[in-house]
Amino acid sequence: MTLPGFPDAAPLAGLIGGGLIGLAAAIMLLGMGRIAGVSGIAAKAAGLGGSGMDRLSAWAFVIGLPLGALVVILITGMPQVSFAGPAPLVVAGLLVGFGTRIGSGCTSGHGVCGISRLSARSIVATLVFICAGIATVAIMNAFGWQVLS
Repeated sequence: MTLPGFPDAAPLAGLIGGGLIGLAAAIMLLGMGRIAGVSGIAAKAAGLGGSGMDRLSAWAFVIGLPLGALVVILITGMPQVSFAGPAPLVVAGLLVGFGTRIGSGCTSGHGVCGISRLSARSIVATLVFICAGIATVAIMNAFGWQVLS
């Protein structure tokens, strides 16, 4: 199925993936009593404070993220991926890490878990994430930089 203007869109895969993310967040909230914010869990795994879960569980969660992606790749095949190069990737990662610290959370914590709980600060934070993403794409387009091919 293709969408007008988005020939590479995969709406069914997005729907399934979104449902799985929501299910995982619900299981974590109901089963462990905590928000599935990846930046807080990663901070706990790295020993930088953060979440209320134990460090072993945090490591299991962090290791499970790429392993889950690997399982999908093994089942469906490797997607074609390209990026601007290692330097922009490192800068982007540092900026995202800095942003999650000053924003008290990441897109998974605010965008998935916070909005579903109708948290006003999470709604504002998610709007800021979206606006920053739009501005980043506009700036990159203005400089002729293409992130994905």
